[in-house]
Amino acid sequence: MFAIMNNPGKSRRAPARPLPAGILFAALLLCAAAGWTQTAAPQPDSRQTALQLEKHGSNAEAEAAWRAYLDAHPASAEAYAHLGLLQARQERYQDAVVSYRKALALHATVPGVRLNLGLALFKAGQMKDAVHEFLPLYQRAPAASPDRQRLAILVGMSYYGAGQFAPAVPYLKQAAAHDSSNLALRLTLAHSCLWSKQYQCVMDTYHEILTLNAESAEADMLAGEALDEMKDAAGAIEQFRAAVKADPRMPDAHFGLGYLLWTKRQYPEAAPEFEAELNLNPHHAQALTYLGDVDRRLSRPDEAIQMLSKAIQIDPSIELAHLDLGEIHAEAGRRDDALREFEVAAKIAPNDVNVHWRLGRLYRTMGRQQEAKAEFARASSITEAADNALIKRMNPPSTPEAPDGSK
Repeated sequence: MFAIMNNPGKSRRAPARPLPAGILFAALLLCAAAGWTQTAAPQPDSRQTALQLEKHGSNAEAEAAWRAYLDAHPASAEAYAHLGLLQARQERYQDAVVSYRKALALHATVPGVRLNLGLALFKAGQMKDAVHEFLPLYQRAPAASPDRQRLAILVGMSYYGAGQFAPAVPYLKQAAAHDSSNLALRLTLAHSCLWSKQYQCVMDTYHEILTLNAESAEADMLAGEALDEMKDAAGAIEQFRAAVKADPRMPDAHFGLGYLLWTKRQYPEAAPEFEAELNLNPHHAQALTYLGDVDRRLSRPDEAIQMLSKAIQIDPSIELAHLDLGEIHAEAGRRDDALREFEVAAKIAPNDVNVHWRLGRLYRTMGRQQEAKAEFARASSITEAADNALIKRMNPPSTPEAPDGSK
């Protein structure tokens, strides 16, 4: 469950951190891989100016020269391929994509262009399209060749960048197996394993990381998240303590430890961790929310209101902040304020039993009996639906017998 903290596809806890260092590694790789472009054959004089300008790094001038050449030779795949390379050098990756596609439309087998198209798509952030270009090249590359190894990294990184973590894992595993010293690659693999719920893969990769960097706070956090998902709360807490010790300024390390302590109801121990996270990032909405929740539980309503109000200003979509504010207002007799917060929480999480239960109790204290009954009915309906779903999972229907007794 704690993997939600770092997963871009989830939203309940902390916002997703930037992509890990493996993406930076990929960018360096791409710069090197860009050298896989075609080698120009001897050219007629009409193209020499463009080639010489390109050779000497005069990218804008070379681009203009190739465009002039295209005016006379509009069907030149080579000219479009060179245009794409020059545009990519100038970090105009979308323009490069267009040029490379024109080159391939004119001549589908121009050497190096399909790889360069994949690189341009990757750098333009079009990861799914990049996979479509890299994957056939990977499949055609000889099994033991350096090209296949490079392409395994590119395919894996493209899947990763597209948020398709499960497909990324086998390619990143292959790449890591051939590069025993690459820490960044293993961190990216560990993230992919975590977000695709392959928790043993996280732990296996974590142990590999330790051989390269015994003090990797990021690796400790990944292992902690995996252990939490594997229901090993004590192990998860231990890993997050190790992360905080390894790097006290690691983003989300204190929050992660605080959250795990909070789930164990160790509220006095959790509070200093949320405070430490806020010392690093005063705008950490989730840390503000959970610190406010701790203050509420420890009977510090004024401090709780301050924290929760700040959290909502930063991110109005945090259900727990509205729920806690509503509870505080209700306990203080500020029923209208409580109703407002509960109703917002109900819009954010319409299937949360707690929201409807608290709304029902509030309506009852306000003498609004029909509305109270409706909320209690909603809460019961949600609970019943969840119970039925659990029963079905525990007791799957048997295969019906045919009239002759066969299955």
